[in-house]
Amino acid sequence: MFSPGLSLCLLAVSCALWPAAVRAASCEPVRIPLCRSMPWNMTKMPNHLHHSTQDNAVLAIEQFEGLLGTGCSQDLLFFLCAMYAPICTIDFQHEPIKPCKAVCERAKQGCEPVMKRYNHSWPDSLACSELPLYDRGVCISPEAIVKAEGPDPYYQDPARCNPESSPDFPMDSSNLHCRGPNGDNCRCKTVRMNLKTYQKNNYNYVIRARVKEVRNRGLEPTAVVDVKEVLKSSLVNIPIETQTLYYLSSCLCPPLSPGEEYLIMGYETEETSRLLLIDSSIAQKWKDRMGRKVRKWEQIIHGKRRSSRH
Repeated sequence: MFSPGLSLCLLAVSCALWPAAVRAASCEPVRIPLCRSMPWNMTKMPNHLHHSTQDNAVLAIEQFEGLLGTGCSQDLLFFLCAMYAPICTIDFQHEPIKPCKAVCERAKQGCEPVMKRYNHSWPDSLACSELPLYDRGVCISPEAIVKAEGPDPYYQDPARCNPESSPDFPMDSSNLHCRGPNGDNCRCKTVRMNLKTYQKNNYNYVIRARVKEVRNRGLEPTAVVDVKEVLKSSLVNIPIETQTLYYLSSCLCPPLSPGEEYLIMGYETEETSRLLLIDSSIAQKWKDRMGRKVRKWEQIIHGKRRSSRH
């Protein structure tokens, strides 16, 4: 039984019965290995963390394998999959359904003490305060799903990423990453900087900045930059000073090199006033003509908006 008012197609057998056109138009099969045990088999990108493809979501969620391996919370895997591979249903195609606040709080309560042992805290990007209550909104939780008989699909074998019992999947004690024996292969997709891409991606911010440092430790990789010029800002006030950009993937896409000056296009979160870098963001080494180009594009876009109103 599901929460009141929530009519969802969660079970794989039910989702498989959807018309092919509906599935193709909005949903895609879950391909994230960690989430294939979940009681839904269809998801939609971008997810709640702004990953535009499952390939990028995989790289991000795999950062938690070491934490999952500790068995700190039986709700952690469900919560992470609901965030990184949100259920896609015929009734909720436009906006992915979020996990319930209580699921997040249980996962955080069980796992944050483990994270603190390694000098980490619960990521702001997974803040429980942003999620709906079970009885006051549309959300999903393990207890709201009738599970078939058989092994618990949410059970995580503590030995899987335990460095003491499984040398093939060692946990890096400095950052809680569970690494495969050959490491991850990161591939950043090429995003062309042109008017078509600029319009399609609808970036929240565009800045000229010099990179001071790129930090790839912990669950939230970041880049520290000195902002030289703000060409566009939508939701967050960006002062001309040192700012932190937050990567939403451990792959660090787009790549940035310390000491270099870039034109950077990305997204903002109004709730946390963060500047985000995702796989569709742009970071190109600065040339003076880039600023003129962006201003021209903004004029073209605003001109089209004004003409469409008349």
